[in-house]
Amino acid sequence: MLVNTKAIVLTSIKYGDNDLIVNCLTEMGVKSYLLKGVLKSKSRKVKVAYFQPLNQLELTAFHNKKGNLNRIREVRPSYFYATVSTDIYKQAIAFFLAETLASALREEESNQELFTFIETSFQWLDQEEKTANFHLVFLLQLTRFLGFYPDTRHIKASYFDLQEGYFTERKSLGPTIDGEKLILFKSLIGIKFDDMLRLKWSSDNRMVLLQVLLDYYELHLPGFKKPKSLKVLKEVFNEIS
Repeated sequence: MLVNTKAIVLTSIKYGDNDLIVNCLTEMGVKSYLLKGVLKSKSRKVKVAYFQPLNQLELTAFHNKKGNLNRIREVRPSYFYATVSTDIYKQAIAFFLAETLASALREEESNQELFTFIETSFQWLDQEEKTANFHLVFLLQLTRFLGFYPDTRHIKASYFDLQEGYFTERKSLGPTIDGEKLILFKSLIGIKFDDMLRLKWSSDNRMVLLQVLLDYYELHLPGFKKPKSLKVLKEVFNEIS
């Protein structure tokens, strides 16, 4: 079936000497494409440079119904990043979140709200200057679409049960957070990207909260793996006080 869809690149893996397998979030769900000969081709229709993580594209593609790899006939950028490709901090965020999304997103069905959230979020990252907390706000907001956003009915409670996803006055036998971790976690609830400047966190605060969020993802997403690029993200953001 020939389709036209927007797409956001999640991963791009070399296959053989000349081919790529590209995994994308599209308006029709997560799709994988085999790009035969793209690494040696000089075609103007399908350029290898288009398939960097988080690039936003418009595709004309053949989608099959048998679970095999799909094929791209034509591709062009739908949005050109102005700063994500040149700013070292934004690059670190982008690679980390691309790897996170590749592990977290398994849906093969259309979810337009999810697609629009991710699309507009990274355009916001590209256009704004103060973005040190972006990945934290993004990860928590993403849980709304993945089905495990925290239940905030008892947000004043002394513990947060990571397994059950709610605030409680009783410390459960499962993984919970309290104390400084809980204070940081509560301060993130309800924050939107435009509110991030209100979050006066040190690099240590960010790393503590990031670890909480990744633990939360691991508990709620079977097969989720912490990104290998986490180490690079930590090194880059140690430079930000």
